[in-house]
Amino acid sequence: MEAGSFQSEDRSRMLSPEQPESNLPWGQTDTVTLLNTFNVQCGSVPADLEDGNAKAGSAHVPALSREEKRRKRRATAKYRSAHATRERVRVLSFNVAFAELRKLLPTLPPDKKLSKIEILQLAICYISYLNHVLDV
Repeated sequence: MEAGSFQSEDRSRMLSPEQPESNLPWGQTDTVTLLNTFNVQCGSVPADLEDGNAKAGSAHVPALSREEKRRKRRATAKYRSAHATRERVRVLSFNVAFAELRKLLPTLPPDKKLSKIEILQLAICYISYLNHVLDV
C-alpha cells in the first residue's frame, strides 16, 4: 500500500463517522434545534428557547453578572489611573482635615508631632473638657 492511498483512506474514515451526519448536532440546519441540543447537553435551557419564542439566528450568550461587569471595567488601565488619582485626592483631604484639627487642639509643646490616632484621642478629651466647663 502506498503512503498516498493510506492517507486518502484515513481521511475518508475521519470524514465519514459511524453515525450518519444528519444525527449529529452540527449537521442540523434548524438553528433553534441546534441551540436546544447544545443547551440540553450543557444542562441549561434558556426560558425563551423553552417557550419556542427564540429568534432563529440568535445564539445563547450568557449575560455577565453585575460583579463580572464591574471586574471587567476595573481591569482597564484608564479606570485604575482614575481610581489612583481619586484615592490620592481623598488621602490629601484627610491629611488637611487632620492638620486643621491639630491646630485647634492645645498641646505642650504646641509644635509637637502627633499621630492621627493621638489627634483624635486628644480631640475627644478636649471636647469632653469643654462640655464639662459649660456644665459648671
